[in-house]
Amino acid sequence: MKSFKRYLLMKTAWYVLAFFLALAANFYLPRLIPGNPVDALVARMAAGGGAEGEALRRIYQNYISEFGLDKPMWEQFLLYLGNLTRGDLGTSFSVFPAKVNDLILRALPWTVALQLPAILLGWLIGNMLGAIAAYRGGWFDRGAFVISLFVSSIPYYCLAIMLLYGLAVALPIFPPGGGYSYGRLPTLTWSFLLDALRHYWLPFLSLVVIFIGGQAVGMRSMAIYELNSDYVNYARSLGIPDRRIVRYIFRNAMLPQVTGLALSIGSLVGGALITEIVFGYPGIGTLLFSAIRQNDYPLIQGITLLIVIGILVANYVVDIAYGLIDPRIRAVQAGER
Repeated sequence: MKSFKRYLLMKTAWYVLAFFLALAANFYLPRLIPGNPVDALVARMAAGGGAEGEALRRIYQNYISEFGLDKPMWEQFLLYLGNLTRGDLGTSFSVFPAKVNDLILRALPWTVALQLPAILLGWLIGNMLGAIAAYRGGWFDRGAFVISLFVSSIPYYCLAIMLLYGLAVALPIFPPGGGYSYGRLPTLTWSFLLDALRHYWLPFLSLVVIFIGGQAVGMRSMAIYELNSDYVNYARSLGIPDRRIVRYIFRNAMLPQVTGLALSIGSLVGGALITEIVFGYPGIGTLLFSAIRQNDYPLIQGITLLIVIGILVANYVVDIAYGLIDPRIRAVQAGER
């Protein structure tokens, strides 16, 4: 227990340090993008005929002052940290005067509803397919392996474009994009949910198919390793049914897969960025893309902070779980070997 406490303290210290380094990068990196976001904001006002001349100049100065862009970078960073301690992610430049918190909370449910079922279903089907293929062998294994390898090698956006063309353009079975039909407002009614479900299938399929392929390939390799283990040969010699042996193999080979599942869930917020852009899905990925195009520092920082926290928490949980399960890992990490 003493070595585990030491391991826990070391891991916590490393992750806290990583969080503060990521926080600093999260603040400075968006500011390396060329261009001033207030210029774009005021230019849109001028194009719309809202103000001109001296009035426009005063508006420009007010925005610069309100967003704190007239202050030194270190002072802006301290203001950013102070706002974070109050849970305030700031005000969006591009959707002024909307708060970043509200924009993220509006987009997050779409991304979670898209990604989480795709990850869980893809993980379950992919691992079962990989374990069964490894155990049965023959044509089933070869076919499942080749198809899984091919599917997992396709980039998300390529499959998304192929599905979009095949099932929305050539065969107009599904809507070509968006989270719901144009002209509708999100409401908790059956008609809206059915409409959203029609728009949901294509981005969902583009994610889950690739995830199944990747998990099946990984699980098959682990299961083949387990198949050569003594306990499998012993179980066969005892006449234990195949279904039961596959269950043992699945259980022993799934530890690395569980790690992958935890990391996938941790990074789900930013994982579907390109898929959401291809389908015009109103999730975090589309919001981040829009924020980058318009130099919306507060919105970029808010979304990337969410991604950083998700990834760090997932990695921390996996590290702690490994240290708890395997004493060799915590002994090495604690410097006892």
